[in-house]
Amino acid sequence: MKAQALRDSSTSSYMASKKTLELNPSNSIVRELKKKVAENNADKSVRDLTYLLFETALITSGFTLDDPASFAKRIHRMISLGLDVDDVEPSEVMITGDVTPSAESATTSAMEEID
Repeated sequence: MKAQALRDSSTSSYMASKKTLELNPSNSIVRELKKKVAENNADKSVRDLTYLLFETALITSGFTLDDPASFAKRIHRMISLGLDVDDVEPSEVMITGDVTPSAESATTSAMEEID
């Protein structure tokens, strides 16, 4: 097959896998997305939800995403929208906490090194 595909550039497309997303029209998510698109075709949240639906299907099918950073940005936007907070960039999110190891964990790690 490889020799046949490399012989002609037009036949190489037969070996490439095609990604197909099948939607169940009676699914509540699909019905709601259709209703929202009918209301406002230019709604950014509906577009993001549609991309998230497709990219999640890709991930669960075993494919890798072309741009995982945009996937992460969409997730953060949808979470902030769901929690009704201002749109915060993922790089602006700060995690605070005590990062210094406690005395107990220091002695545990020292004991693990001896073993």
